[in-house]
Amino acid sequence: MRRSTEPRSGRRAFPNRKATTLHLLVREERGQSSVEAALLLPSLLIVFAVLLEPTCILYTRAVMAETASELCRILVTRRSDITDAQLLAFARRRLAAVPETAPFHGGGEGDWSVETTGGEGDASVAVTVRGHVPLLPLFSLVGRALGVVGEEGLLLTVTSEERLRPEWLEGGYDDWVSMWSS
Repeated sequence: MRRSTEPRSGRRAFPNRKATTLHLLVREERGQSSVEAALLLPSLLIVFAVLLEPTCILYTRAVMAETASELCRILVTRRSDITDAQLLAFARRRLAAVPETAPFHGGGEGDWSVETTGGEGDASVAVTVRGHVPLLPLFSLVGRALGVVGEEGLLLTVTSEERLRPEWLEGGYDDWVSMWSS
């Protein structure tokens, strides 16, 4: 079946020239959307990856910060029967909320480092939580070139510090009880 070169209105597209195959190809637009999609799709995937990576890192850091804060509160109000092993088990349970997949955390449960300073009877306590986040290949190359990413990935460190009593508070427990009971 021969294809007509005349538009639907009845007029010819090229009135002074004879329609050739070249002219027909110039007017053909059916493959244009496929070419546009082939160019646009990789660009959108790169933009998605650029937005996803920081989101995963911020989620991991938020869970680490919440774990450190909870451990500080436990240390400040700690009973004598709570052992360091129980505190570490609590921290690992809290850190299990971070998925063990590449954009969130790598290295398994043993990669987490939890350090505590202070304890029962101290005026202040501090908890430091460390873990590695393996980056996506694009970020890993840039991070290694800048020297901020190691072999295991980006090292995240979160420190939380709590005081049992504020500095402005004077006197002891007995002083406060006597003040309110008189």
